Amino acid sequence: MLRTSTPILQPIRDKVESGERLTLDDGVSLYQCEVPLPELGELANLVRERKNGNFAYYNINTHLNPTNICVYRCTFCAFRADLREAKGYWMNDEQILARGQEAVDAGSTEMHIVGGLHHQAKYDWYRRVISLLHDNFPSLHLKAWTPVEIDWFARQTQKPIRWVLEDMIDAGLGSLPGGGAEIFHPEVRQQICEHKADSARWFETHRTAHELGLRSNCTMLYGHIEQPYHRIDHLIRLRDLQDETGGFQTFIPLAFHPDNTGLSHITKPSGPMDLRTMAISRLMLDNVPHMKAYWIMLGVGTAQVALAYGADDIDGTVRHELIYHDAGAETPEILSVEAIRRLIEEAGREPVERDTLYHRVEREGSEWQAGEKIAVG
Repeated sequence: MLRTSTPILQPIRDKVESGERLTLDDGVSLYQCEVPLPELGELANLVRERKNGNFAYYNINTHLNPTNICVYRCTFCAFRADLREAKGYWMNDEQILARGQEAVDAGSTEMHIVGGLHHQAKYDWYRRVISLLHDNFPSLHLKAWTPVEIDWFARQTQKPIRWVLEDMIDAGLGSLPGGGAEIFHPEVRQQICEHKADSARWFETHRTAHELGLRSNCTMLYGHIEQPYHRIDHLIRLRDLQDETGGFQTFIPLAFHPDNTGLSHITKPSGPMDLRTMAISRLMLDNVPHMKAYWIMLGVGTAQVALAYGADDIDGTVRHELIYHDAGAETPEILSVEAIRRLIEEAGREPVERDTLYHRVEREGSEWQAGEKIAVG
């Protein structure tokens, strides 16, 4: 039993302890300042340990952002560039293969691939990014393309989303990342990314991916112009699709970084807000197995503390991440396995290396193989 006693939290505590699902009103109330953060964390930790015990997961992964040139001009994005802008780039086959070789040499089990929507890059180039890596480095799991990118490919080819996903699977796609979700509510989405794929298209992509046997992650970008209602509405929409398909593996709350964006006047979320959002997400998303504390965005210290506020995953080594560093993230560009394991152990958790699909990894140096599937309570 938990030791929390704040009256405003008591009804929600009773629901959580009995396994009853929280409502939208419950979620919004948890953002009130009257709800003490330590008590909220204690409640989220109850759910976290029910599902994942004392384990905290990580992986050895590499990011690939094959181009930053993008037709869209999302207000919150610092990564994109115009075609003739000095910082703009478009990787060739040699550069992509070099990144794949580096990943394999480092013992990576996964490559996370997202980027800009280059108006001169045909669909076949994006498909080739996947086939080139898969054919040359078959041990790498390729987690690639957000629904925003899949929607763009469908527009390019004038084909349904299902066709695009099936074609990408044929090329070597292994799973989908969770990006592009931002905030689903149109009151917010129309202000920060009005031209790119809307929430209906995002859900269609993940629903179709799940029907095809792909697993995916899901995200929420918080700490900009949205309000608590919009966040909880967002989480409930994710929960509803998970009820339907069961295809989401991990939820990642993404703290907004305002530097170099069209919202640079906004102060980025505080550490306490990051922890509150993590805890509330764990409580609301009762059917999603894992919660990730993405140290690139949260900072190493906050990510470590988040392991007591609902998170059971701290992501991975994450070499070559550009998107959030362009927006002012001051975290390292890479963490060693030793550093990650030490962070987890200092938090009182047991580190477990996983692959993308949450199998335990059995490793000897850079050589590895996937072991048993990780069970979730």
